[in-house]
Amino acid sequence: MNRSFNIAVMMLLLCGYCFAQRMSQGIMSPPANVRPPGLANVSIEQRLGEQVPGNLEFRDESGKPVRLADYLGSKPMILNLVYFKCSMLCPEVLNSLESSLRVLKFDVGKEFEVLTVSFDPGDTPEQASEKKAEILKRYKRAGAGQGWHFLTGQQSSIDALTKAVGFGYQFNPQNQQFAHAATIVVLTPEGRISQYFYGVDFAPKDLRFSLIQSSGNKIGNVVDQVLLYCYHYDPATGKYGAIISRVLKISGLATMLVIGVLITALLRIGSNTKVQV
Repeated sequence: MNRSFNIAVMMLLLCGYCFAQRMSQGIMSPPANVRPPGLANVSIEQRLGEQVPGNLEFRDESGKPVRLADYLGSKPMILNLVYFKCSMLCPEVLNSLESSLRVLKFDVGKEFEVLTVSFDPGDTPEQASEKKAEILKRYKRAGAGQGWHFLTGQQSSIDALTKAVGFGYQFNPQNQQFAHAATIVVLTPEGRISQYFYGVDFAPKDLRFSLIQSSGNKIGNVVDQVLLYCYHYDPATGKYGAIISRVLKISGLATMLVIGVLITALLRIGSNTKVQV
């Protein structure tokens, strides 16, 4: 009886949490139809459900030739497109991603992997290795080096990958910098595009939900399943929001369960009192 009561109370608390979170909406991705000349090719066009080509060739941080397929097949993956000579937006995105992942109980290399790919063909494996060392020094979790990969490649592979995920960017010859959007892409273990998250502030809650869904619910726990029943990913905002109808449904069921447990307890107390008399 105590176990049933505790479960019911937990469900009520979770539903209250879902309802409260419903009030926080994510930012919309920037409109793609009106852009200044220097940003004409900068955009994010979602390709949800489409396959990332596994035959694309890159080099990892040690300089070894690899294909994207080498990293697919077993775990969900966060794809992060940056360039290593960037001194402004890319470090912000990488540092924010690392900070959010540090909050998660899931470990890079165990429940999921991260693929950080440079879209600058001039970047080198040495630069990738330096950036990886910097990020892993901050992340500080055993085994992360086997699960967070930093790749560089030729223009043909870069073009194919950025096109596959709808990542548009543009080189500015005046300042020798790339203009690009801030986003990360979550892939299923098979390499299909599952979710996009925008900006430089990635909510750990959203990342956790995304990784669980992308894994086919192979990671996470019962509490996550209850919360995911209440939440829905909104592609327009790149955020998870509560589904009010489902929150109310679970709240009603949890309330009935609590009332049922209390009535049963009262009846048992009454029966024991009569026996003693």
